[in-house]
Amino acid sequence: MPILVFVSLFTLLDFVILFSIGSQIGLLTTLLLVIGTGIVGLHLIRKEGVATFARARQRMQAGEIPSNELFTGAALIFGGALLMAPGFLSDALGLACLIPNARHLLFKLLTALGLKATVQRSTGHHESHTYQKSESRYHQHESASSAGQPQGPIEGDFISRDEPKHRR
Repeated sequence: MPILVFVSLFTLLDFVILFSIGSQIGLLTTLLLVIGTGIVGLHLIRKEGVATFARARQRMQAGEIPSNELFTGAALIFGGALLMAPGFLSDALGLACLIPNARHLLFKLLTALGLKATVQRSTGHHESHTYQKSESRYHQHESASSAGQPQGPIEGDFISRDEPKHRR
C-alpha cells in the first residue's frame, strides 16, 4: 500500500511539474522534449539492457554470480522506462539511473533501506560460491569458512534441459 501511495504522489507531482514548465516553454518545445526522451529511453532499454544481460550470462557461464550486472541492467531498464514516461521529474530520475556514480549511490541507498539485509538474514552469513562443470556433475566450493559448515566439494547429479524427462 505505501508503494501505491508513493507512485501516485510521484505521478501527480510529475504532471504538475510538466504542466508548469510546459506553460513557460511552450507546447511544441514540451512535446519535443517528451518525445525525445521517450525515444532515448526506448533505445536505452533495447541496447543497454540486452548488453548488460549478455554480460551477466557470460559471468554465469564462467561460474560467477552476476549481481552487479543484474543490478546495472535493472537500473538501466528502469531508467529507460522512466525516460519513456511523460514528465520532467521522471526524466530526471531516469537520467540518474543512467549515470554510473548515481547508480552506485542508488545501490547504497537501497542497501541502507534494507534490500541487502533480507539477503543477509536469509543466509545467516556472507558466502560466495563458484560452480565448475565437470562431466555430469557440479562441484560447489564455498569461499567463506564457517563453523559447522561442510567444506569441500558437494557432488550431485543434474538433469540438462535438453535431456528428456522420464516419467515413473
